[in-house]
Amino acid sequence: QVQVAESGGGLVQAGGSLRLSCTASGRSFSNRAMAWFLQAPGKEREFVATIIWSGRSTTNADSVEGRFTISRDNANNTVYLQTNSLKPEDTAVYYCAQARAIWQIPRGVSQEYDYWGQGTQVTVSS
Repeated sequence: QVQVAESGGGLVQAGGSLRLSCTASGRSFSNRAMAWFLQAPGKEREFVATIIWSGRSTTNADSVEGRFTISRDNANNTVYLQTNSLKPEDTAVYYCAQARAIWQIPRGVSQEYDYWGQGTQVTVSS
């Protein structure tokens, strides 16, 4: 059974930082892309960042470029999202997702990912 679980969310002041973590289990990890998405209240889910299986290539949404960094630790089946210089508009539930296919170069499209975590709430106060 595949399981994906996020942690690390919380309440932070504008300008602060949080490190989100995500662990995946139940199938191969080191040959699958991973990604983070967010969903703000009343809005559709949107792409944040993705990382290929080796960790050597990442892609960020324009809105987080230069502030958020995605990374992974294949030895521990974990992917991270370091969020810096947080803004109130970053407030959302953040979801981690695992790619459906192995060795896939991700494009950040939600349909590429078939297992999702329950989400972790990030709230940024002004």
